[in-house]
Amino acid sequence: MHVTRRTVLLGAAAAGFAPAMMSAPAARAAGLPLLASLPAGAPDRRLFAPGEQRFAGYLVILAPMTNDIVDTDTVDGDPYGFMAGGWWRMPARPFNSRIQEHVFTLSWFHANQRSWNPYHRDNALLGRLDAALQHYLNLQNPDGSWPEYAPGERGKASSGFGLGYLAKTLANLRQANALPSRRAQLESALRKGVDWYLDPANTVVWDDPFEYTNQAVAGVAGSALTLRLLPDRNRWLKLQDRIRFVAQWSQSPAGFFYDPRGMDINYNFEVMLPEMAELYLLTRNPLLVSMTRKFADWFGYNLLREPDGSGWLTYYAVSDRTATAYYDDVIPDPDRSILGSHFVPEVPDLGAFFTSREDKAATRQAWAADPAPVPALAKQDTSPRIIAHAPYGEKLPTREAKQAAVARIPYLRSDNFTELRHDDYGNQDYLYVRRPGIYLGAFFGNRQGNPVKAGTGFLWHPVAGTVIHAQQTASGCWATVRDGKADAETNLVAEYPSKDLVRYRTPDGSVATELRIGTHSVTRRVTATSAATEQVPLVLQPGDEIVFSDGTVVPYGESRTATADGIVIRRGRATITITWSGRRTATLSTSSRTYLRDQRRRVHVLRVPHDGSLETVVRTAG
Repeated sequence: MHVTRRTVLLGAAAAGFAPAMMSAPAARAAGLPLLASLPAGAPDRRLFAPGEQRFAGYLVILAPMTNDIVDTDTVDGDPYGFMAGGWWRMPARPFNSRIQEHVFTLSWFHANQRSWNPYHRDNALLGRLDAALQHYLNLQNPDGSWPEYAPGERGKASSGFGLGYLAKTLANLRQANALPSRRAQLESALRKGVDWYLDPANTVVWDDPFEYTNQAVAGVAGSALTLRLLPDRNRWLKLQDRIRFVAQWSQSPAGFFYDPRGMDINYNFEVMLPEMAELYLLTRNPLLVSMTRKFADWFGYNLLREPDGSGWLTYYAVSDRTATAYYDDVIPDPDRSILGSHFVPEVPDLGAFFTSREDKAATRQAWAADPAPVPALAKQDTSPRIIAHAPYGEKLPTREAKQAAVARIPYLRSDNFTELRHDDYGNQDYLYVRRPGIYLGAFFGNRQGNPVKAGTGFLWHPVAGTVIHAQQTASGCWATVRDGKADAETNLVAEYPSKDLVRYRTPDGSVATELRIGTHSVTRRVTATSAATEQVPLVLQPGDEIVFSDGTVVPYGESRTATADGIVIRRGRATITITWSGRRTATLSTSSRTYLRDQRRRVHVLRVPHDGSLETVVRTAG
């Protein structure tokens, strides 16, 4: 990122928002006028409609972000119109068109009159928006695509998300009747972009095997909005064809959406689903509802409900890209997933995973009553999609409807099933086993990304909640570690002799495991070709009583070593007992990793070294 004098001065204002800086009159730059800072005391939280509170953080950074737009021919090598300052996306280089996506943000504040928006019809804002649009449009490749990571690159994500932001910007400029010449250029660029994106022969977007569903769906949604603004029957027919393609190829038979070729909790729920909801609102194509119904079923196996209702832990150890390990039951704005709630009326089971209507209203009332100044958004944490989705509203479930949906989650609805989901690509197996005293998840087959950890992944108890929860790290997965490498870091080969028995091994045979599942227990019998360590990531809470079999007490948040053949965890009326064959020097180590907003659940890792053969049994009671 190039640093200019303007970046330093206005970046400092953005970071601290010192009153003297914010209340000073706008100076005039060498090129375009600077956008005036917010008046002292602004914004007033009480002026925002509940559904528009998410705009407040963007309003606070609007002036410094806008004033960082390069307003001369060259500033330290940056071209005119480049949105400098490092506000959004990396690499922060002029060729990255994704940096320019905040043209939507600028256009919204210019076009929409609100009592809290002093920038409505602001000429300085419009002038800098025009400069940013000029640079954005100049980045478009001749074929209609846009680059992200290198000059001239034909980017799937940059082109797909760009279509949506530019279409929304065009709508705002039309609303304001502003920049007619630039609007004409925008219309031409959008038509070219749509033609490139919807072309079935475009292997950048429509690759085989199909990858990055969230990006493709965003581009199709942006195309749909473009065609609402610039109607064209032939393009609309191509759009419907691409929706059919997405329905056929983007969703695994297991129920998740490929991102890129495995599952990913975050990208599926927080990015892909909202983009698909926008596409549904624009097209009402019923295929999108069918896909969401399959996804809601899949999601219900992979989100682990905490019995106290505080939220969900996720089976993120098999997420292909991101590390979203939990979702709080109540998520305040900004809520990245909220647009996906538009599927809830058609897919009521999806309502289990959204904040209830009543709880969302309470968080918004509390936000409005908070006397603290609205905090500035941190650089890079300024996604324009948060506010780009706001005009669509939301369809959150009532508290009663959400509770009913939670009760229909598979492992809450039934206490006895074995569910094996398979994906042919890479021979992926997702195993979910429910018995009266346990719910167990495991993954076998080809790991689609380095974060993915195979083998046993979680153990949940109906009273205690999640007790074992695999991490995406070698030091925190549920695994057998030999010569410094966990078997979970390999493509484990599995067979299923019965519904209560799984045998799996590393490809080289160095570690073999037999997994037996009882009504209240899980037994792992491990055979390794040399000395190894059994590793179990536990989720412990402050009130837990934790004692090794030799009497060594382990306080919550601390580490202890004992010579023992087991450990007992008591949580309320539930008891979890972990035993292993023979007395061994075992260690329970705490960590800094906590879950949910209350941070009460903390990961502790149990490690039991052995000479290459070990039987470990996890039993539950209560």
